[in-house]
Amino acid sequence: MIALISGIICLLALATGNTIKTQEKPGERFVCTALPPDATPGCHMPGYSGTPEEELRSTVIQLRETILQQKETIGNQKETIRELTAKLTRCESLSEGAGQDGKHGSWKKLSGKSGGKDTMGDLPRDPSQIIDQLSRTMQSLKDRLENLEHQLRSNVSYAALPNDLREILQRRLGDLEHQLLNKVAELEDEKSLLHNESAAHRHRTESALSALLERVHELEKGSSAFKSPDDFKVSLPLRTNYLYGKIKKTLPELFAFTICMWLKSSASPGIGTPFSYAVQGQANEIVLIEWGNHPIELLINDKVAQLPFSIGDGKWHHICITWTTRDGMWEAYLDGVKLGSGENLAPWHPIKPNGILILGQEQDTVGGRFDATQAFVGELSQFNIWDRVLKVEDIVNIANCSTNMPGNIIPWADNNVDVFGGATKLPLEPCEERLIDL
Repeated sequence: MIALISGIICLLALATGNTIKTQEKPGERFVCTALPPDATPGCHMPGYSGTPEEELRSTVIQLRETILQQKETIGNQKETIRELTAKLTRCESLSEGAGQDGKHGSWKKLSGKSGGKDTMGDLPRDPSQIIDQLSRTMQSLKDRLENLEHQLRSNVSYAALPNDLREILQRRLGDLEHQLLNKVAELEDEKSLLHNESAAHRHRTESALSALLERVHELEKGSSAFKSPDDFKVSLPLRTNYLYGKIKKTLPELFAFTICMWLKSSASPGIGTPFSYAVQGQANEIVLIEWGNHPIELLINDKVAQLPFSIGDGKWHHICITWTTRDGMWEAYLDGVKLGSGENLAPWHPIKPNGILILGQEQDTVGGRFDATQAFVGELSQFNIWDRVLKVEDIVNIANCSTNMPGNIIPWADNNVDVFGGATKLPLEPCEERLIDL
């Protein structure tokens, strides 16, 4: 029995030695020295000089490697111990069976052949004691490693950052905070500007809308800025030779004039004759006519000037014609815009006085002999005559219904207009009806 146990111990020693040899690399040897608990851990490397932090890091790395190697060694030894324990168990079972069969002599003979020293008393009798001892060593190394890591973290946290670096970091943080506050202030300013611009735009829009509403309200009430003495129109609905209107007042001798009126017609071909002025010896002293397919024409003392516009679209239009005897210069305006001008239209001819003004018919004799083909078909209002050439701004203001300028020679007034043959006078404010047409 003793010889058998000696053989097993020899096998254990050989297996352990082989395991340690397989872990060593050629040319490398490791020397481990036990340190007391109160000793300062550290490894001295010849020829190396560095800061305490770097030495601590190096020591930690070396201890980690040592622990890994010890773990591997312990694992291999555990495996070997398990195998040997299994073999020992089998041997003991075999020896017990041999004793029962009377074969103890074989066991003793095997033990005697070993001729080796009995070393069973040099090893712990329980293999678990070896494992406990290695576990305690490993735990001690682990505690030393954790202590070193704690010291390293403490040194890095408090000693590794110099005062200059702390000041630089604080200064950078202060700069970033200042830039952030400036950006927030800029955004607030932009928001305020946008709010102010929106408020100003809204105020302008509300003002414009208020003005438009006020204007519409005035027009609905008939209290617009333009207010003629008598708001009426002369309606001539048929092309006949007996429907017409007559102006009671007559003209004095004129060396210049401006004639303005509102017209609405859709007659075809041609709107006819809106007005004519005849005197003794000249039926065509002043005539405005659009006859057949001819363009609209202005006649003075039977001389003709063609006007470059058409008004037969069934909408209200404002027409102004100016003329002066000097060089026979003339201008024609449609809806406040000058569309034509010329000269040599009856130059140096004064307009003769005491004639007859007819609305809606062309006179072949003074006050008569109307031709139905030349009759005006439509509506007419605000017929006014001045003894001068009006300024352009005055004509524009009249056409835009922003001023009231009755003619100083012939004003438009109900008591100055008579109608005949079925022509009628109807209530009208031409500016209001013009807005309806638009």
